[in-house]
Amino acid sequence: MEIKKTITSIFMIPTLKIPKDLLKNNGFINGYLKDVSKDVQYENAVYILFKPTDLDKFREFLDGEYERTKDIIEDYDYPDGFVVVVYKLNPAFIKDYAIVKTGKYSQTSKAFQALFPKVIKIMKGNLSRDEISLQYRIFNKTEDLVAFWEDRLGIDFLDRFEVWHGFEENEEILDITKIKEYVEQ
Repeated sequence: MEIKKTITSIFMIPTLKIPKDLLKNNGFINGYLKDVSKDVQYENAVYILFKPTDLDKFREFLDGEYERTKDIIEDYDYPDGFVVVVYKLNPAFIKDYAIVKTGKYSQTSKAFQALFPKVIKIMKGNLSRDEISLQYRIFNKTEDLVAFWEDRLGIDFLDRFEVWHGFEENEEILDITKIKEYVEQ
């Protein structure tokens, strides 16, 4: 069972420039802006939750990340094999992160939007195909997303509407107890 990706995972984690395959191959679950179990909450940071299946491989990944970037604030473990790595967000995009939190994705800066690829490769088995990235489609309010929301909501789309659901802070907070319950289902 897959956990629904947070807005943090969709719009903030990609700005950290962690290769997507490294996230996937190391048990990436989701990204969050806070951790309810921690007394200290870091400002302008993301909490990335992993459940690695190969701890040696994960340690290699983490060591590589500490070498690649100075933006890791800390990493810590939870029981049952969960690991959290906390990264500092790029201060150059603080205004854009704030805009994302208001749900006005198309109003983020062109520099922020340029951090995301227009086209991504989708792998299925041994086959791959190119597809327009979700972020590009959201930033540019592409016709397919407009049509999706018009059909789903039964309304005519107005220019002021965004084509992705809004930011809900309670969905962006890591609660390891809830994650464990969800994963055990």
